[in-house]
Amino acid sequence: MSDPDPGRPGHFIGWADRLAAHLARLAGEAGHEFGYANLAVRGRLLADVTGPQLDAALALAPDLVSMVGGGNDILRPKADLDAIAQNLETAVLRIQATGAAVLLATPVDPADAPLIRHLRGRHAIHTANIFSIAQKHGCYVINQWGLHALRDWRLWAEDRIHMTSEGHRRVALSALSALGHSTDHTDWTTPLPPPPPVGRRAAAGANAAWARTHLAPWVQRRLRGESSGDAVTAKRPSLLPVEPPGTSPAD
Repeated sequence: MSDPDPGRPGHFIGWADRLAAHLARLAGEAGHEFGYANLAVRGRLLADVTGPQLDAALALAPDLVSMVGGGNDILRPKADLDAIAQNLETAVLRIQATGAAVLLATPVDPADAPLIRHLRGRHAIHTANIFSIAQKHGCYVINQWGLHALRDWRLWAEDRIHMTSEGHRRVALSALSALGHSTDHTDWTTPLPPPPPVGRRAAAGANAAWARTHLAPWVQRRLRGESSGDAVTAKRPSLLPVEPPGTSPAD
């Protein structure tokens, strides 16, 4: 989301697609074939990620599975962080039993996020659980919590939930580095130059506009038991060759 694909109007790229492009290039240079599927659906809870999404992923007999989930769960009023961690660990073991490697990702530190910063403790516990699972079972981890540049709101879209293209680009390089490949760390870890100061009145106005436009509809969906991804399906359910970001996919 919020990473427009110039080659396909109305579609998005995202850090996973960008990572796949990097891996496809490296595989090609080594003389190997590379296929990539993206089964993620926005707004889904971890039960869907580790259930139907994981079932579909393992049916493809992958060598590497990136699994990012739990973020939507910990926003719920009665989130059970221990149960979330157990669900995630069980899924990791299921993936590894097939011989595939696992790439996990921590949440971003919400210290500077309006409203959500009050849930920083939950995000920190979820981050600690992810690192504990990864250490115990030998998973790769995208350390978004430690990527301080992501705490700059200029790397986030107007909804304050999804990253901009620059944010996705940085996370893709962070993921590539986490997988053990060489990257220019200064390129994706260096924060943007300091922004111009924003007065209290302007900040309050921006927060109010965001609450009306994005927070209120989110709350209404929660009350109705709905999700923004209810009518959304995976954009890339099959393993396909990877085209460079911004180009039309092969038929």
